[in-house]
Amino acid sequence: MKNIHTVIDISASSERIWEVLTDFASYPQWNPFIITASGVPTVGLKLVISVRQSPSSSMTFKPKVLIAEPKQELRWRGSLLMPGIFDGEHSFRLETIGPQLVRFTQDEKFSGFLVPLLWGSMGAKTQKGFESMNNALKQRAEHG
Repeated sequence: MKNIHTVIDISASSERIWEVLTDFASYPQWNPFIITASGVPTVGLKLVISVRQSPSSSMTFKPKVLIAEPKQELRWRGSLLMPGIFDGEHSFRLETIGPQLVRFTQDEKFSGFLVPLLWGSMGAKTQKGFESMNNALKQRAEHG
């Protein structure tokens, strides 16, 4: 199993950050990593997510929502082809740490037999994608 973990503090309310995070229709306007998303963030439902892997390539998958706690956590799990090959459990967590200050954590746990083979080519790129999304979310939540 491999894990990517990123954290950023955002000067906005958890309500505002949740609003931006779950407004999937606006992702193409601001999100450099998850370039499109659709569906309803409700436990048990599937989303359609496209992530930018490089300037010239993207990947689309259909994860199932595991947790959707407004202003606290959104978590989904997706698989490449079928479970056990290359699986990812992605989470966004919001923790209020002060007035108009939220710690935003983005994690993904990767498992499956292809992870060791693909990690070298995708681990650092995915980490960079998470960080760029975090910075863009901060900008959008703080400045509209």
